[in-house]
Amino acid sequence: MIVEASVTGLIKTTLIIIGAMVVLKFIGQLMIAKRNLSAQNKLKEEEQERNRIRIQHEKNKGKTSIINRPISNVEDVDFIEIN
Repeated sequence: MIVEASVTGLIKTTLIIIGAMVVLKFIGQLMIAKRNLSAQNKLKEEEQERNRIRIQHEKNKGKTSIINRPISNVEDVDFIEIN
């Protein structure tokens, strides 16, 4: 079997390969941008949560609150008086 190469076939193949590389690069950039955007949103949410907690702590500063939690695994321990 004899295989003949043509100039148009070579150009066509080269353009297809270049086009595929460009499309893959574009898709890669979109994926990187999406990852960066989600990371930025996550950081913003964490910052808002920290600010909310900080404001709550400042608001309740100096106040006493009683927490009704059942005490578990409490054991009396004898002590020795040191002279």
